Amino acid sequence: MSSIDEIKTRLDIVDLVSETVTLRRSGKNHTGFCPFHSNTRTPAFVVFPDTGTWRCFGHCNEGGDIFKFVMKRDGWDFSEALRNLAERAGVQLRPHTPQEQAKDDENDRLRTLLEAAVTFFRHQLSNTPAGKTTLDYLHTRGLNDETIEAFGIGYAPDNYEALIKHFSSKGFTLEDLSAVGLVSERDSGGHFDKFRHRVMIPIRDQRGRMAGFGARALKSDERAKYLNSPQTVLFNKSSLLYGLDRARKSIRAEDQVVIVEGYMDVIALHQAGFTNVVSPMGTALTEQQLRVLKRLTRRIVLALDADAAGTRATLRGLQIARETMDRQSDPSFDARGLLKHEARLQADIRVTTLPEEKDPDDVIREDPSQWPLILEAARPIVVHVMETLVEGHDLNNPKEKTEIASQVLPLIQDVPSAIERDTYIQRLARLLRVDERALLSELPKPTKRTRRRRTAESAPTTSSSEGKTKHQVSILQNNFKQLEAHSLGIIMRHPELLYRVDRALQEAGLERISSQDFQLTDHQVMFRVSLESLEQDYLEPLNFALDNLPLPIIDIADEILVKSEQLDPNEEKVLEDLLRAILTMRLKNLKQYGEQLRFLQEEAQEKGDLKASQYQQPILKYNSATFLLNKASEKYTNRSLSKS
Repeated sequence: MSSIDEIKTRLDIVDLVSETVTLRRSGKNHTGFCPFHSNTRTPAFVVFPDTGTWRCFGHCNEGGDIFKFVMKRDGWDFSEALRNLAERAGVQLRPHTPQEQAKDDENDRLRTLLEAAVTFFRHQLSNTPAGKTTLDYLHTRGLNDETIEAFGIGYAPDNYEALIKHFSSKGFTLEDLSAVGLVSERDSGGHFDKFRHRVMIPIRDQRGRMAGFGARALKSDERAKYLNSPQTVLFNKSSLLYGLDRARKSIRAEDQVVIVEGYMDVIALHQAGFTNVVSPMGTALTEQQLRVLKRLTRRIVLALDADAAGTRATLRGLQIARETMDRQSDPSFDARGLLKHEARLQADIRVTTLPEEKDPDDVIREDPSQWPLILEAARPIVVHVMETLVEGHDLNNPKEKTEIASQVLPLIQDVPSAIERDTYIQRLARLLRVDERALLSELPKPTKRTRRRRTAESAPTTSSSEGKTKHQVSILQNNFKQLEAHSLGIIMRHPELLYRVDRALQEAGLERISSQDFQLTDHQVMFRVSLESLEQDYLEPLNFALDNLPLPIIDIADEILVKSEQLDPNEEKVLEDLLRAILTMRLKNLKQYGEQLRFLQEEAQEKGDLKASQYQQPILKYNSATFLLNKASEKYTNRSLSKS
């Protein structure tokens, strides 16, 4: 039995859910009001002890096991949910190797040092004259004491050795302080405090663990207004996002993340109740950061100040940045880079512009009600660029029209969807008041590389496989776990087959395969990582998946891969087998969903609830979906996909 199965065996899902949801027993099941959306009229949230699952039949229309419940409730990823539930169940997860354990121990020791530094800087803020002056400055920025304490903001004294002396007396060495980026080395030898006379802002990773500091200068003549910790084993600017540890739950709940440019912006917005906000580390927004966010939501809004989003910056080359924290740089916006990220990540990235000469904290101080309106005005990247370029230009001047078109058309050419490209061409033609055919004639011809990328991003592809499973697990087994594992074995080894499966499903009037086709949360995680393996170009897909799966899932993946180890040369048969397995999974899931719906309807009828008829429409949809699935199953059971 895997550690995941053991956790499910030891923990009662009814007890777990009852901690936050008032449940009422109804036969062998339990019902209540869904905790994930506002509803006080219809108890459409059901827990099924027999299967260890839950489902909301209301607005959410979501369900899953105990892992999915705590992930959604607490805003955790799977690894965090697993660690917490394992501790609660008394299950020992697979121990690390001695090398891994030594590395973890050393990182924990360094994080302890950083936590002590937070305490040191907090003490300096609260208990020194210079700190009191800094506290007054923070108050003028609109921050209250509760927020300052919650974010751990402190003050670094204007002294070259205050921190060194303090931590030397606590038994820490200069090597320790250097390893976490708190000291710098003089050219002439020796060390000095890196941060002096600055507001100190602790930076934590998405799990809330200390990684480093961001520091704002208090002297107007400082060369660097902002200064970050240097790159260390704990502090990696390209992957960290400030505020993500506090924003994750809201990002999941609102299904949207807002990216602003500075730490103070994040803090001010969180204080005002807008808690789905994060900031990059003062550097260009990286694909690695976007991948972290995509696990929480695919809806990403960039809130840029007017300068960063303006025409001057746009014409200069368009790349998101602020201050590198080590030097000053002009803000700019890279539309082309973001479009590529959007296509690879299959995300929805939009851009909104702040009022002239205002940061988010300015907006919040003046009128917090304006913030939601600013977000509502967010536009797709291409629309943002074309409308920004048009502002302030003489559209009666053919040369200016040509200049604008030359900037926008390459972006449109980068969009993988033909429908979106056509829509943008129409919009640009209306803005410039020219014929669409004139723009089409100016559209750059796609290069071979662009055509290949489009094929990978938006079109179904056929890819040769080295072989497939000889030993095929029967797809007619009633056990969901074995059926899902069989499908994942093929998907992990040959994720490129998903393109052809999606095409077949859509031809049958069905939705593309998604993680929701899998009941078990660990299987959902494996499926999502397999999808991500297709979206990257650095490693072979299987190697990428194994490198990115949470450690406890590796054991499950190994078992699944062993069962799909021996390969068969007939790709079409395995492709058909995979499609049949997916259709069978859907039929079983749908049958279970139908039984659950009927349970709710019968319960409502027994109670004389006039709302019992509300389940009639979902049952009709269930019957229609069952018909389509059966039709597709018959089709692909009797002949291969290559002939369909």
